[in-house]
Amino acid sequence: MKILFIGDSITDSERNKNDPADLGDGYVKLLSEKLPPLYEDKTFTFVNRGISGNKIGDIAARLDECLAEKADIVILLAGINDVLHKYTEGTIFDSQIFEQTYLQVVQKIKESGTVLIIAEPFLLDVPDKKRMRKDFDMVLAAVKRIEAQYADAYIALDEIFAGVSMSVSVSAYSLDGIHPTHRGARLIADNLIKKIRPFID
Repeated sequence: MKILFIGDSITDSERNKNDPADLGDGYVKLLSEKLPPLYEDKTFTFVNRGISGNKIGDIAARLDECLAEKADIVILLAGINDVLHKYTEGTIFDSQIFEQTYLQVVQKIKESGTVLIIAEPFLLDVPDKKRMRKDFDMVLAAVKRIEAQYADAYIALDEIFAGVSMSVSVSAYSLDGIHPTHRGARLIADNLIKKIRPFID
């Protein structure tokens, strides 16, 4: 079974781009270590195609290359950079264009015949990111509208991180509100495994 991960820096996690088999050091790597022992009779291939800095338009532009992997399951985690770059690089964030492009990406993945698991983008509550929340909520709303129609499974990561951060410091899960710590990456991996297993069992 081949599982393909598409996304931005959260998925990329400093993988070696010169080695197509490298998984980085984030949630993809953790998942690749945790899932196979649960299925000793199955063989898994994990493919990380996250690229740091990617917005949804960047993912749309390289989607054909990703889908050429002919994966059984595709996991999509993207959306934060469309908002982040507005504040860090002065780019324009248009929620309607984001939704249209995200929809095109999701439709194309589904047309390829694969199982699609959408992982919700997330923004943790750290002081210098609070100003981004209004725009980010529009991203979340768009993703939720689309997943309800197209996703085979959905993980509400923004909600999950908000919940666990009520009892444990936000910094345990992310120092900058965007990139997960090892503990944060483990939380993503564990929740993804729960969503993947019904399509294996």
